[in-house]
Amino acid sequence: MSFHFSIFLTTTCLVVLCLHYYLWARLIRDTGVPKPWRWGLTVLLSLLGLLLPASIPLGRLLPRPWAGPVTWILYTWLGLAFFLIVLLAAADAAKFLAGLPRMAQGLPPDPERRRFLALLSGGLAALGGFGLSAAGLWGATATALEVKRVRVALSKLPEALQGYRIAQVTDLHVGPLLGRDFVQEVVRRVNALTPDLVVLTGDLVDGTVAQLSDQTGPLQNLRAKDGVFFVTGNHEYYTGDVDEWLAWLSGIGIRPLRNERVLIRGGFELAGTDDYSARRWGHGHGEDIPKALSGRDPDKPVILMAHQPRSFIEAAGLGVDLQLSGHTHGGQIYPFTYVVALFQPYIRGLYRQGPSQLYVSCGTGTWGPPMRLGAPAEITEIELVRSQF
Repeated sequence: MSFHFSIFLTTTCLVVLCLHYYLWARLIRDTGVPKPWRWGLTVLLSLLGLLLPASIPLGRLLPRPWAGPVTWILYTWLGLAFFLIVLLAAADAAKFLAGLPRMAQGLPPDPERRRFLALLSGGLAALGGFGLSAAGLWGATATALEVKRVRVALSKLPEALQGYRIAQVTDLHVGPLLGRDFVQEVVRRVNALTPDLVVLTGDLVDGTVAQLSDQTGPLQNLRAKDGVFFVTGNHEYYTGDVDEWLAWLSGIGIRPLRNERVLIRGGFELAGTDDYSARRWGHGHGEDIPKALSGRDPDKPVILMAHQPRSFIEAAGLGVDLQLSGHTHGGQIYPFTYVVALFQPYIRGLYRQGPSQLYVSCGTGTWGPPMRLGAPAEITEIELVRSQF
């Protein structure tokens, strides 16, 4: 285990435990829960707080019949805890502002009033948290998965490729929570679009080939006139199995692009790079956009597959016409969007920087809580049209 990862793990554990203490204080201690329930809820909350940091290794080490339910419970709790913390923090801020006049008058705290407000805010937060969690769980189902249609104008697109359609699937995160049935449904919907090209822009799996080859097997049924292409995301490197995954995908007819490009119908070039963070994980991988674009035909548009939107800063400077990315999940659970924005300059949708454009998908699967709220899961159908300018 590297020093940096050890620091990250230690920090994560401390943050998780502190947040669980806050939940305990606000929902159990301050509300005056009777002793028999108080001890039981305290033990349950402590257990969830201790197990959450271990959820990723548990999901990979446990047999699949156990891994799915255990991971689902822990990650669903993570989503519920997030909503509870947000709602309780908002209630505490409101109580603080409402109490400022009493503080200004020098009035002493009223224990009965404080307990009543704790019960009221705790009860409302619990109702709101469960309601938002239920909505989020539904939003992550295959039923809620939508096809999002996006039209992108490219000035160099040949007239012959007017209306060319690309299906983008990203951030499937096949693993303990999302398995073969979900993958089959995604493949069915993509094929129903009869796309000209399919691109898989990273974070396909959360596990090894040995664990997940059967779950990802339906991907071999993806069909497109000009082929199916793949680039790595950061999660492919977490497994330590990235080269095995690349070989496996090649074996089922999906072509990985690693800092290289191919010519599509003589009309545009499709480039792909390793994930932005690949170099730190070894394996001889690393993002190299200049290499992917080296020797490109300046008269043809180039479309870049790059998992992380932040790659667009360099790609736009190098004249990429369109970049297709994922990674952010569109924030996945509102208002977590604002946290994602601290680390990624582009969150979701279509962006432009000079003549270059970027499309960031909200993602097709989920990671962490099996929930989506305010960021619908999508299969993206991108239609290319010729710009008049």
